[in-house]
Parts: sequence; C-alpha cells; structure tokens
Amino acid sequence: MRDQMSAPLQEALERMKTDRLVPFDVPGHKRGRGNPELTEFLGADCMAVDVNSMKPLDNLCHPVSVIKEAEALAAEAFGAAHAFFMVGGTTSSVQAMILSSVKRGEKIILPRNVHQSAINSLVLCGAVPVYVNPQTNSRLGIALGMALEDVRRALERNPDAKAILINNPTYYGVCSDLKQITALAHEKGVRVLVDEAHGTHFYFGQDMPISAMTAGADMAAVSMHKSGGSLTQSSLLLCGPAVNENHVRQIINLTQTTSGSYLLLSSLDISRRNLALRGVEIFEKVKRFARYAREEINALGGYYAFGDELVNGDSVYAFDTTKLSVNTLELGLAGIEVYDILRDEYQIQIEFGDLGNILAYLSVGDKTKNVERLISALEDIERLYRRDKTGLLETEYISPEVVLTPQDAFYAEQASLPLEQCVGEVCTEFVMCYPPGIPVLAPGERITQAIVEYIRYARAKGCVLTGPESMDASRLKVWKGK
Repeated sequence: MRDQMSAPLQEALERMKTDRLVPFDVPGHKRGRGNPELTEFLGADCMAVDVNSMKPLDNLCHPVSVIKEAEALAAEAFGAAHAFFMVGGTTSSVQAMILSSVKRGEKIILPRNVHQSAINSLVLCGAVPVYVNPQTNSRLGIALGMALEDVRRALERNPDAKAILINNPTYYGVCSDLKQITALAHEKGVRVLVDEAHGTHFYFGQDMPISAMTAGADMAAVSMHKSGGSLTQSSLLLCGPAVNENHVRQIINLTQTTSGSYLLLSSLDISRRNLALRGVEIFEKVKRFARYAREEINALGGYYAFGDELVNGDSVYAFDTTKLSVNTLELGLAGIEVYDILRDEYQIQIEFGDLGNILAYLSVGDKTKNVERLISALEDIERLYRRDKTGLLETEYISPEVVLTPQDAFYAEQASLPLEQCVGEVCTEFVMCYPPGIPVLAPGERITQAIVEYIRYARAKGCVLTGPESMDASRLKVWKGK
C-alpha cells in the first residue's frame, strides 16, 4: 500500500522552486519574469511551476520517477492496475481507449448517444461502429442507458466485435448495468471500455453506482476536472490487469502533447490525494445539496428534478444522485431557454441546457447560499416566464441510419448543400449541440427530414450548434458518391 498522503509531483515542484535554477529552457516566460502582465493575472506561484520536463520532474511521455509514482498512487486510489495522467482532457482518454482496442475495419459496439470524442476516434482509426440504440424517456426527452438484452443481441449478431464502449453515467446521471454488461462482453472475449467522464466520485463516495474498475472493465476514461476538483483539461485513463499498459502508453503518445503542463499534472496529483483522504466526506456533502435542491425544485411546480425514481433495473440500472438534472418542458420553456435566462437575468451559470432539460453541476465547491440562490431564481422564472408548452419538441434522440463508416465519410469526396436540400443525403461532418457534445449527426449517417427539423428547432431555441464547417449549420457537407 502506498502513502496516499503523498503527492510526488507537487513535492518535486516545491523542491524545484527552492533550487534557484537559472532557466535556459522553455517556456519562454522564464518563470513569469518575461511576461509580467500574465504573471499579474495568474499569479507568481502559478507561473513559477509552469515549467518544462526535466530530470527531477520526469517526462509524461516516458515516466520513470515522480510522474510514474504519482500515476501508481492514482491507480491504487481508483482500484486500477495502471493509471495514466492525461492533459488533453477526457477526449484524449477516450481516444486512447478506442485507438488501443480497435483498428481499421474492426467492430466496436457502442450506444449512439456517445460523446463526439468517441466518434472522432473512429474517424482516426477506421473502426466500424455497431450502434445499440438506447431506450428513451419520452417525458424527459433523454436517452437512457444500455439495456442488457440489447447488448446481448449486439454481441450475438457481431461475434467479431473487438470492444464495447459504455457511457456510465450519462450526462444526466443514468447508469447501465455495468457489471453484467462487462461479464457478458468478457464471455465473448470483447474488451470493455467505459466513458466515465462524469463518474470520478463513484470511486470515493458511499452508496454510489458501481465504478468501472470495480465492475471489472478493462479501461475507463475519468474526468478528474469535473467532480474530482483538478484543473480543466486534466483527466485519468484507468486500465485493468488484462491491458498491456506499455502499448497503451504508445497509443497515448500518438496524439498527446510532448509538453505536458505541470499545472495540469500537479492538479491531478493533489486532487487524487484530496479524494483519497476526504472523498467520502466531500461527496456526502454533494449528495445532501442535490437531495435538498431536488426536493425544493420539485415543490415549485413546472419543473421535474428527476432522480433515482427512474431506476428500472435495466436501461436505468442506477442513478447518480449527485446530479441535479431538471426537466423544464412543463414550464413551457426549453432547457436552453432556462439556461439563458439564468445566466442573463440572474448571473447564474449552470452546466448546460438542452431542448428539454438543464443540468446544474454540484460539487464540494458549492455553498448552501448558492444552492438557495439557484432555487429562488428557478422559482422566479416559473412565475415570470411560464407559458403554454404547445409546440415544444419532446424527444431528442433520433435513431441514425448509418451508410458509411465515420472515417470513410469524413475523407470522402464532398459537396456543400443548404440544410433544406440535405434530406436523403449522407452527412460527412458532425453536427451537435454543445454541451453535451453528443452528435445529432455523425459522418456517414443519412440526413432525414426529422434531423433537419431538429437542427432548425435547436438553432431557433438558442442551442450552440458545433461541428459543421458552416458555423450556423445553415449548410452541411454531404457525400458525393451515393
């Protein structure tokens, strides 16, 4: 057992600060002295540890000392055989999972409501997606988890599949039966990958849904900067004992920077220590905040702050009760409209709003008075803005018709057409509302009238549409081959 009170990277950086080194290396700001305006903005302590790899600080691409020790501590804390520090966000962790598990022409089973990083990975490696269309909750307009029978069917129909990817939890807090899906996949010799971006706290909180490593998954991508408290863009990639960690390191080094930020790396190290020592206490507080907020919001009328009453033992096997996901359709407002009102009129920035829901991300950094302020603002909005809900779009998940692999479509000969002329064509680019970054269209999928109407509706409601070359999604790139 390693000493979880230790933070090897932080300790090495503290030693470096007292060594009185004269820097003739990058970065060029030379511990902040060369850029006083930036130093004033970020602080001298921050700039002093924005340094380059050197022997006492190890090297992220080939760690042999303090980074290696910090990763070993993280692996132990998360119950993994190995942990990699990632500085390209959980996007880079998802990419590394997929690129190390499937190659061009090989099949990977995954739900269609994955983050864009997963489909981006298929563009890079040329693997073939086999989508398990998630069940949906029509009242909430959200996709649920992966039903066990749907996974079983996909595995039986695709005995040559090499891997399966599971979102657990989803952005809204919905969890699949991860342990049974993992066991089922392993029976077939299929590697299990988990996009656990929103599940850092599963490893440290009490009475939480099962974590990927506990469920026996082979790899998991964990956004430490979300509920774990580290700096934005820092992430962990966890591996089980059956995974060749040296091969994974090679794959990571294909896409990850060779100039890893020690600000990000040390934040992972310090945050891991904080969670290992105080995680239970931290997440009990978050659960209390969420439980209180759900009760108060549901008492307002017009909103539905949903929770573990959705659990059905299958497509909602469990629910992450730290999530404050709120449906707004009974209010007569799309979630994105409530999101905008909260920010513009009440100076409250929530995580996201989609066509039917909002998500307020709660963490140990919150205070009771801030939770109360959110509840009061929602009460005000219900009183001032409530209207007839006729005409609101009630469902968000549209089953895709896949014509080409993402890679083949992305690199195919293409033409740009006005959105209205795209019905029946095959899209060669992404269209998604961000956040949460789940594609409405991915390369290789047929553009239908329902999708065109969805894009128009989302744009009219104020959703930020990203992905296409046309910044306002008024035109789409389509396959010229047919």
